[in-house]
Amino acid sequence: MKRIIVTLNTLALAALLFAGCAGNGQSTEDQQQTAEAAATMPDREQIAAASFDELFKTITPEEIPGDVFSLVSKDLTVITAGTPELYNSMVAGWGGWGVLFSKPVTFCMLRSNRYTLELMRQDTVYTMAYFDEVYRPDYMPFGIQSGRDSKKMEETKLTAVQTPGGGMAFKEAKLIIECRLLEVTTVSPDDFLTDESRGFVVDAHAETGEYHKMVFGEVTNVWTKK
Repeated sequence: MKRIIVTLNTLALAALLFAGCAGNGQSTEDQQQTAEAAATMPDREQIAAASFDELFKTITPEEIPGDVFSLVSKDLTVITAGTPELYNSMVAGWGGWGVLFSKPVTFCMLRSNRYTLELMRQDTVYTMAYFDEVYRPDYMPFGIQSGRDSKKMEETKLTAVQTPGGGMAFKEAKLIIECRLLEVTTVSPDDFLTDESRGFVVDAHAETGEYHKMVFGEVTNVWTKK
């Protein structure tokens, strides 16, 4: 198992250095290096067989690696809520983290009809996970299909796991931030001061009948790959 974990460390560094997929501005050399890194990834069966503690270590919110702008807007956030019996994931490209109520918190703005948001409100514990580029094809379908009317969670190649804190995440993640739901606030178009932002929430309201929700969660645990 030590060999698996050492390999995971090496691959995490390689993926950060060579992040990006073919056709997204990579040079031929970068594409080749990304392909080579993917080829040396541990077998999925090995990852699935490893325990949570063998794969991840606990860190503080202040020790979160990387910058929030790249993690959220480039890697994208996989938000997962629910229980081992019923959970759902979605992909978000907006949000971040900071301090609110003197606590470390995360925030995101979600459409009101998200199935994951429904489960977040039911269970209050949820995770925000980030992955190396090689796993992008595995998690992007979470943002295309709704869990209400698809079997996307059953069909994914990612390995679901319950964290020690009770949330649901995936063993392939490089970073997992676990949160306890603090607040869900409905936005108002009158609060937006630019035509672009106001138009966005108004257009979304026309589709769902509700305005976006601002979601705040207290950071209760953070894990990164060993």
